[in-house]
Amino acid sequence: MQSILVIDDDESLRDTIAVVLEQEGFTLVQAADGRTGLDRALTHKPDLLLVDLRLPGMSGMEVCKQLRSANIKTPIIVLSAIGDEVDKVLLLEIGADDYVVKPFGVRELLARIRAVLRRTGGDIRKTITFGDNEVDLERRVVSRRHQEVKFTPAEYKLLAYFLENPDRALTRDMILNSVWGYDAFPNTRTVDAHVVKLRQKLETDPNVPHHFITVHGIGYRFLP
Repeated sequence: MQSILVIDDDESLRDTIAVVLEQEGFTLVQAADGRTGLDRALTHKPDLLLVDLRLPGMSGMEVCKQLRSANIKTPIIVLSAIGDEVDKVLLLEIGADDYVVKPFGVRELLARIRAVLRRTGGDIRKTITFGDNEVDLERRVVSRRHQEVKFTPAEYKLLAYFLENPDRALTRDMILNSVWGYDAFPNTRTVDAHVVKLRQKLETDPNVPHHFITVHGIGYRFLP
């Protein structure tokens, strides 16, 4: 399970981020000031940092600079308020990988986190195998017994979401939000229909699935 360190003096924002990211399968570490955040970055060695620019004790900019000076290559996403002078040159100077301007949407933050983790090699493995199947995440190619299997964009996004959350009970609402987004207005039958498609394409016996398991009263679980 990947861990993310959130360094921000806004307790309400930290708690909101923690709830959302924990629902997505991340482990959260928190810090309310720059010095504590720097210490936790060095001791906990998280997979990614979310760092506010304006922090008590030590600025977010200084936290980033000290981490990079110590040759810590952990990817960093800067959280900046509207009006902060943030541009690509500044990002390079402080060693950050991306930035998000407050106030930001949860889906945007998740998308930025996953994009940075993929770019920096901290995301899920490039190739994942289960049963007779192989998924090349870089090329977005799915093979079964070395034969390519065609997927619609929605089917592939659902498969990728399962791969990112192995052995975890996922509710239909969680799947809808992460794969389709609530603004697309699908319903839970959409999830069920697409899981059936995954089973037909990737299970040895779609009627007795071993990988895409129904969790009664909740949703589904992916077992590699």
